[in-house]
Amino acid sequence: MKRLYFIVLSILFTIPVMAQKYKGKSLGDFKHLTKQDQTFIFKTSYGTAKVSLFSPDMMKISVWEGNEEKLPSYAVVMSPEKVHYKFKENKDNFIISTDSLTLEISKFPLRFTFKTPQGKIINEDDALGAYWLDGKMFTFKKLFNDEKFIGLGEKTGNLNRRGNDYTNWNTDNPHYEDWSDPLYSTIPFYIGIQNNLPYGIFVDNSTKSNFNFGAGNNRFAYFSVDDHQTEYYFIFHHNVQDIIKSYTELTGRMSMPPIWGLGFQQSRWSYTPDKEVMEVVQTFHDKKIPLDVLYLDIGYMDAYKVFTWNPVAFSHPKELISKLKNWGIHTAVIVDPGVKVEKGYSVYEEGLKYNYFIKYPDGSNYTGEVWPGWCNFPDFTNPKVRTWWGTQFKGLVDDGVTGFWNDMNEIAVWGKEVPPVIQMDWEGKGVSYLKGKNVFGMQMARSTFQGVKNLLNNKRPLVLTRSGYAGLQRYTAIWTGDNQATDDHMLLGIRLVNSFGLSGVAYAGYDAGGFGGNATPDLYARWVSIAAFSPFFRVHSAINTCRSEPWSYGEAAETVATRFIRLRYNLLPYIYSSFYTAHETGLPVQRSLSIEYTADSNIYNPEFDNQYLFGASLLIIPARSTQMALNAYFPEGEWYSFYTDEKITGSEQKLVPSPLNELPVYVKAGAIIPIQKQVENTSENSGDTLEIHIYNGNVNNEFTYYEDDGTTYNYEKGDFYKRKISFNGLKKELTLDDPEGNMKSRYRYLKLVFHGFPQKDQNKFIVNQNKVSVNNDGKKSYLTQYQQAVHDLFSITLPNMSQKLFITW
Repeated sequence: MKRLYFIVLSILFTIPVMAQKYKGKSLGDFKHLTKQDQTFIFKTSYGTAKVSLFSPDMMKISVWEGNEEKLPSYAVVMSPEKVHYKFKENKDNFIISTDSLTLEISKFPLRFTFKTPQGKIINEDDALGAYWLDGKMFTFKKLFNDEKFIGLGEKTGNLNRRGNDYTNWNTDNPHYEDWSDPLYSTIPFYIGIQNNLPYGIFVDNSTKSNFNFGAGNNRFAYFSVDDHQTEYYFIFHHNVQDIIKSYTELTGRMSMPPIWGLGFQQSRWSYTPDKEVMEVVQTFHDKKIPLDVLYLDIGYMDAYKVFTWNPVAFSHPKELISKLKNWGIHTAVIVDPGVKVEKGYSVYEEGLKYNYFIKYPDGSNYTGEVWPGWCNFPDFTNPKVRTWWGTQFKGLVDDGVTGFWNDMNEIAVWGKEVPPVIQMDWEGKGVSYLKGKNVFGMQMARSTFQGVKNLLNNKRPLVLTRSGYAGLQRYTAIWTGDNQATDDHMLLGIRLVNSFGLSGVAYAGYDAGGFGGNATPDLYARWVSIAAFSPFFRVHSAINTCRSEPWSYGEAAETVATRFIRLRYNLLPYIYSSFYTAHETGLPVQRSLSIEYTADSNIYNPEFDNQYLFGASLLIIPARSTQMALNAYFPEGEWYSFYTDEKITGSEQKLVPSPLNELPVYVKAGAIIPIQKQVENTSENSGDTLEIHIYNGNVNNEFTYYEDDGTTYNYEKGDFYKRKISFNGLKKELTLDDPEGNMKSRYRYLKLVFHGFPQKDQNKFIVNQNKVSVNNDGKKSYLTQYQQAVHDLFSITLPNMSQKLFITW
């Protein structure tokens, strides 16, 4: 009995000790402040916090225990602005205020609350605040009742992330589903919307991280990193557009892509040998199906060794690529990071000689097994390695290759796991793979982009990656990896690209038709019709699956696919101008409705999650391949059917037809849509007339029309043609401003096509104070082949003069 008493007593005393052991530690009470210009360092009883002002609407919060680790960021390219601010202190708080944002910092304990200048709470720490537990660091944020969360890059699930949690750990997941996580890339940036106040949080930490948006609790949202310190940037604006603009100012924006990279792209694992390549391209040509890029998967290489050609299957690559180029088709090739361990193989021998591969702590090279067999892997966090890798593309560039497809760069190896003890350079600072893994793919894409850009003599390359990290948009396009040929995957790809757009990545897409499995003819037709309205437009399929060229699914599917591929080329002036907007502002080409209609609760309904804007003005309503009609939601405003000009009033749901040959597409009232004539690839002359389609409405709208040569970087020197076009429906005015830039437009004439304008206005059009005649041939536009009988359509054709055009009616 006495023994039992002592056992119970021992347990009772042990429980509090164990609880204390695993309790963790929060950022403590304020002890000391150091001010350095617009940086504030707060020492506490446990841990240190630093606040840095980056702009009037952006603050950087750094919190650590022990000593601060200072590593250069691969994501951030923005330097802090000189910010006008006010600093106040009282017995309980510090207050740092800019013109746009107020940060209130409680002292006991140190916690952060972000407010508007008017005092409304935007975001605030939970009582736990910054918290360390079991080698991880957590940041707990109070969860508000109406708070929504969007973005976070390549994440499955619904538009509103609330009630879910996600892990960032770049993973080769060849059979992912609608709920799978993690996937191939990491972008630890999300947008919160609280009381109609949008804010952005970017956590610049490349270790494994977790984001919990109220999953399993109703008290807090939080993010955690496998590290002892966290750095995050807090951004506040009154709309989501400006949040994205600030985030992409912080992490960089894309260069203008080559215009041929916006055309149709055909791929398969694998088009082998060269005879098959020519047969595929010949069939596209004979059937007059537009094509700009053809991909060569791993079969083109000699035993899967990077930077080689299969000497039998592709014995004369330069001649092959030259033939494709004569047809206006660019060649893209896959390049994986694994370098085969093989004596005499020059890439391996050079990497070995100069210590360019990632290593174990004892200095021996890490070896992992992938397509070529056992491989070493370049350390792309070493600037010397990046330069060396870039030079390896010389042979491919000399052969005429212009597209470079980086795959397997998570790092993917057979057996899945790369040992965490692997060492990486990180600009000479040195880190383990635990910190380097998530940036590996991005730095590979960076090495590829910078290398081929140097080799291409001012020509723009197309670089495509499967893996990446925040800021990847500066170097590469990205696609959503190994999807499957199902309707669910078709719709999931749309949401993934929408989320990429919310996360600063405008040039993104998916494998239309599905990589794995076999699509039905209807699924293929539907998928291509949707993908025609995606930023990156490629069909790709796996070995041992059905062929996935447009003619592979029968005549009916071929007709639908060809129709939408051709429409893509008609829309290229609109698409290219939309990419210019992405280049200048960071706003995506494929836009989640949450960007424009943030406060509309209907757009967060999962039934409408798949809808999006393509550019600023085209509403795309994706339907399953089996749906011949579906319930759609139209946001506020008025919308025109793309096919009939039927007008629909917004802020309502409506059942819309969705036959395979007419994907539901609607045009926003006030839209300005430039259209070109049909071409078979972007190297063809698109004619001497640019059509500009104007959709009437009692609204104001602006569109920036943009041209350059589409292939070089001369636009950076001012060689472009840019023109702002403004529509004022209430005042009945259309203005084409004076063109900007050193180029002349490639079009000699402008054909203004007016949709939804009353017949009584036809005789009232005045251009620069001169009455002009209206043509009733508006029905004979470049869009006629896609449209049914459209009434009240007329046009005006004008010389494309380098002067302002002011049109009234």
